Amino acid sequence: MSYPVQKSSSEWQAVLSPEQFRVIREKGTEAPFTGEYDKHMPSSGVYTCAACSAPLYRANHKFKSGCGWPAFFDALPGAVTRHTDRTFGMARTEIVCSNCGGHLGHVFKGEGYPTPTDERHCVNSVSMKFDEKEPEAKV
Repeated sequence: MSYPVQKSSSEWQAVLSPEQFRVIREKGTEAPFTGEYDKHMPSSGVYTCAACSAPLYRANHKFKSGCGWPAFFDALPGAVTRHTDRTFGMARTEIVCSNCGGHLGHVFKGEGYPTPTDERHCVNSVSMKFDEKEPEAKV
């Protein structure tokens, strides 16, 4: 799949930390309970892609799941693209940034969390940055 932001591996390595590159570009996972945003619970603001700064999640869509990674019940419209991930002998739903294709994490559905979507977007902290300002509405 093609994304609006295209860079070579060396271009991504120049702008991402080694850990960000491993997770975002090589589909890695950070260790649970270690990420900067795991326990971060602001009442407003937006989480953006660490690779391309595209807005991904509103702070008020974040919830405490206890899974060890930041959890959101929904993404901003069109911000996240879903793919089937068949690694580790199972089918999971991978989520990537719709702007640059950077790996964010996975979506799990039907786990029984009291959220409007019954989904848990399990996102690596290293894949995001936090901005206290809400994104401007598109007209």
